[in-house]
Amino acid sequence: MRRSPAFVALLLAAGCSGETGEQTRQEELRGYDAQEADATSSPPSMASPPPPSPQERTSSAGPDVAPTAAPGVAFNYRYAFRLPAASIAPVQEQHARTCEQLGVARCRVTGMRYRVVNDRDVQAMLAFKLEPSIARRFGQAGAEAVTRAEGMLVDAEISGTDVGTSIRATGRNIAELGEELERIEARLARGGLSRAERERLEYEAEQLRQQIRANRASREEQQESLATTPMVFEYGSGDFAPAFDTRPSFRRATERAADNFVEGVAILFIILVTLLPWVLVGLLGWWGVRLVRRRLGRAEAGDTPLPQDPGLS
Repeated sequence: MRRSPAFVALLLAAGCSGETGEQTRQEELRGYDAQEADATSSPPSMASPPPPSPQERTSSAGPDVAPTAAPGVAFNYRYAFRLPAASIAPVQEQHARTCEQLGVARCRVTGMRYRVVNDRDVQAMLAFKLEPSIARRFGQAGAEAVTRAEGMLVDAEISGTDVGTSIRATGRNIAELGEELERIEARLARGGLSRAERERLEYEAEQLRQQIRANRASREEQQESLATTPMVFEYGSGDFAPAFDTRPSFRRATERAADNFVEGVAILFIILVTLLPWVLVGLLGWWGVRLVRRRLGRAEAGDTPLPQDPGLS
């Protein structure tokens, strides 16, 4: 069957366009997979912002220093923020919502505190348990949220504990204790022991089992510290603000003097209202006693006979 040149050219064009379309679809799928991986590895609402200026970095989010990732090291994060009193509760709720969006497997809120002394002095705290791979990014995003709320990071601490060495030492200890337990159990299984020796070996075997259980529990706790990273956010305003500036100022002294005057007037009013009923009762009692004494004095004066004139007798 003969085909015209136009028909052959049309078939070739269709084949090329099909291959090109397939390549385009595969590139789109690869791009989508990369976006999915980025979305999975990064906490929600924590997209990387444009690099800040040196002044913004110093005054808001602190230094961009990452701890060296090392196997067997359990890290502990702590951040302290200074905020306006009215902004602490919204920022604290925003941090908690971000943790909830990550899911229980990656982030859990393990503690919370919110304390209000007055409209100026507020203290709060939020504690998390995080997946280690997202801990540092979560802390940075938390500091950025505080900066957007007109606050600032005033203290940041990242400490690490080498639990890997302790885990390996505990594992060796468990193995040695297990070998000793097997030796004692084999001795008990052979028989031919006196009653006193059997009781001694059974006691030693039970002690070894308890030590093995304690070491396994300790190892599991250490492994848990590697699987989750604790993080604490502390918030403060007024006198409870971390790194509070205590340098004297005329404005602060005037505000404090006005507050002290109002508080003093309030205290005097409370004392007056508390003591006023008792003062009234005391005045009524004193007035009643005087009235009774006056009447008794008049009665005694009326009953006393008048002295007689000697010239009339």
